[in-house]
Order: sequence, then C-alpha cells, then structure tokens
Amino acid sequence: MAHVNENISPDTPLEYQSGIGRLNIFGFWIFLGAEMALFATIFATFFVLDGHTGGGPLPSELFDLKNTLIMTLLLLTSSFTSGLAINEMRRKNVKSMIVWIVITLLFGLGFLYMEITEFIHLVHEGATLGTNAFWSGFYFLTGTHGLHVSLGIGWIILIVLQVIKRGLTPDTAKKVFISSLYWHFLDFVWIFVFTGVYLLGLVGS
Repeated sequence: MAHVNENISPDTPLEYQSGIGRLNIFGFWIFLGAEMALFATIFATFFVLDGHTGGGPLPSELFDLKNTLIMTLLLLTSSFTSGLAINEMRRKNVKSMIVWIVITLLFGLGFLYMEITEFIHLVHEGATLGTNAFWSGFYFLTGTHGLHVSLGIGWIILIVLQVIKRGLTPDTAKKVFISSLYWHFLDFVWIFVFTGVYLLGLVGS
C-alpha cells in the first residue's frame, strides 16, 4: 500500500503524493516509450507493404471515410472525457470521476463495435488477412490497436472496481492516472492510423 509523504505539498495531485506512485508513473512513461517503438515497427511494416494489392480490392474501393471519421470522433471524445475524469479525481469528486470514466469506456466500446463491423464488411468484400500483403498489414496494424483498446477497457474496469471498493487513495489515484495516460496514448496512435492508413488509402490508389 502506498503511503502519503508528509513532506509533499497538499497541493500535489493525489497520484503523485507517494514515492511509489511517482516511480510507477515514471515507469509507465518508459513503458509507453516501448509501446511507441512497437507501433513504429508495425507502421513501418505496413508502409513497406502499402500498395501491394495485386489481385485484391483496393483500399480506396472499400474504405468508408464517414465510418472512419465517426470512429476517430469516438476515440478523440473519449480522450477528452478521460481528461475530465482526471480533473474530477483531483477535485476528489469520486462519483463524477467514475461517471466520466464510464462515459469514456462507452465511447471506447462504440469504437470497437464500429471497427469489428468494418472488419466484417471488408472480409465480406474479399479483403481478408490472406488476400494480399497490403490487407495483411492493414489487419495487423489496426488489429493490434484494437486489441490494445480492448485490453485498456478491461483494465480500466478493474481499476474502477478497486476505487469503488477501496476509495480514492494515492494508490488507486495513481492507477486511474496511469490508465488515463494509456488511453491518451491509444488515441495518439489512432491519429496516425487515421491519416497514414485510411486517408492515404483513400487518395493514394
């Protein structure tokens, strides 16, 4: 259990009031750096395979800009509501914090629903994982991001249950803050997916 450092100013956010909390948050930034390297590698693989659509449908034929814009709006809005949850946490308003977290998760679930629906549509149109190199790269990149969103939703639900059971402490506040960093990171990655995969796919072929 994390203990509050009595030398810390009372104005310090709750998640930073214990030494363990500060170390964990710092360690998570390092973890996000490793995640960034992972996605950079997957993006590089995708761009190497981009254009290798011989014998299969072109992305410009199948991508739906309206659908993609809605998915992007859902994730970006969820990032905003995640920030509102942290703001409420720092005001020690647990009920409002949980409400904003639940809204964030609903936006995330909406994103996942639309992504799965899109995958089903693409497969129905003949763009499967084995159709060609481009579609393999597409499913690997977007699927990896979708898997991270799914894991994030499950993780955040467990953290909310801990807050409900234990209350808002430096330890649970640290977990809420770290999960918010993770969520913002996923939105950051999606911006690159949106521009590098969908927009370039629509105009580049």
